[in-house]
Amino acid sequence: MSFTSIPFLDLSLAKDPATKPAFLADLRHALMEVGFLYLKNVGIPQEVFDQVIREGKSFFDIPEEEKLKIEMKNAPSFLGYSRLSAEITAGAIDHREQIDLSTEHPLPEPGAPLHYNLLAPNQWPSPEVLPSFRQVFTDYMKKMGEISIYFTSLIAEAIELPADAFNKYFDKDQQHKLKIVKYPDVGTLGKEGKEGNQGVGPHKDSMLSSYLLQASHHRGLQVQNMRGEWIDCPPIPGTLVVAIGQGLEALTQGVCVSTTHRVLSPAAGQGARFSIPFFQGVRGDTTFDDLEKVGVGQVPEHVKEQRRRVLEANGGQRLDDVEFTFRKGGVATTLGEATLRNRVKSHPDVGERWYPEILNSLGEERARAASSSPVGGAAVVILEGKAVEAH
Repeated sequence: MSFTSIPFLDLSLAKDPATKPAFLADLRHALMEVGFLYLKNVGIPQEVFDQVIREGKSFFDIPEEEKLKIEMKNAPSFLGYSRLSAEITAGAIDHREQIDLSTEHPLPEPGAPLHYNLLAPNQWPSPEVLPSFRQVFTDYMKKMGEISIYFTSLIAEAIELPADAFNKYFDKDQQHKLKIVKYPDVGTLGKEGKEGNQGVGPHKDSMLSSYLLQASHHRGLQVQNMRGEWIDCPPIPGTLVVAIGQGLEALTQGVCVSTTHRVLSPAAGQGARFSIPFFQGVRGDTTFDDLEKVGVGQVPEHVKEQRRRVLEANGGQRLDDVEFTFRKGGVATTLGEATLRNRVKSHPDVGERWYPEILNSLGEERARAASSSPVGGAAVVILEGKAVEAH
C-alpha cells in the first residue's frame, strides 16, 4: 500500500548501539517507500532554530533597495536575492521570494573551469540593516553540513553499504546551499494570485539529500505517493523534513526513492509561509563517467529485491507527476557543468548577463527537443531538465 503519511525518525537513536539497528530499519523503510521523513533530535538546540527563523523572516522586512543591492543577477555565482515570481517550474510561475546562500569559498582563480564560478562568497545583506544575519547563517550552514554528511553515512548503512560509501563525492570544504523563502498568501498576489496557488510546482530534488526547516505554521508542502495522491507534510516543531534527491536514487540503483513534491501558496488571509531548506552539496568535479561506471558499488541484491516488492505492492509502477531526469547523453561531463547549465535554465536573467553562450545552447536544445520525439531509456547519470531547489 502506498504511503499516506510521512515517517518520523529520532536521530538520537542512531547514536546508541542498542537502538541503532531499529533506527536503520525504520530509515530503510522511509528510503524505499516514501523518500521523505521527519527528523528530530538532530543536535541543534531549539533556540538556534528559533534564531535562524527570526533572522530569516527579518530579511524580507528590509527595504527593497537593500535587497536589490544583493540581487542574484549581480554575480555569476547564482547566490543572492530573487524577486517575487522570478522562476518557473512545471510550466507555471512560482510565487515565491527568496535569497540563496552557500557555505562560502574564495573567488576562483583565472582560467578555472566555468562551473567554479558557483563556488564563491555570498552576497550578504548589509550589517547595518541585519547585524546578526551573516553569523547566524554561517554557523547554521556549517552545522547542517556536518549533520548532512553524517546522515548520508546512515543512509549507506541502512541499505547495507559501507558507512563511507558516499564520501568520495564530498570535497573537504564541500559547498552546501541554503535558501530562505517567502511564499506570500494568494490574497496579496493580485492578478498573479488569481492564476493559481503554485508556490513551487511539482519537482524532485536533484542531488543527494535536503533538510527543510519549516519556519511558519502554514501547511503547503505536499508529497506525492506512488498512487499519485498528494500527502500533506505539515510543520512539526523541533523537526527537519528530509527529502531524498535524484542523485541518491541513481547511485543506489533505485533503492532510495526520490519523490515528487510541491508547495501550495497560503490561502488569502493566512499570511506568508516561510521556509528554510538546506541542500547537501556534491563535489562539482565528479564525472558522470565515474557515477555511471563506478558509483558507490552495488547495493546487495536482497536489498534491491525488497525495493522491487514495494513497487509490486503498488501495481509495479510509480504514478508521480515528474519524470526521472538523470539519463545518458547531454553536453556536460561533470556534475558542476550540469549544475551550472541547470542554474542558467532556472535563472535566465543571470544567464543572459554572465553565460550567454550556455543560454543560447539551452535554447537550441529546446528547439531540437520540440522538433523530435524524446529518447527513451532512463539510467544513471546525466542531470537534465531544470534542477529545482525549494520546499
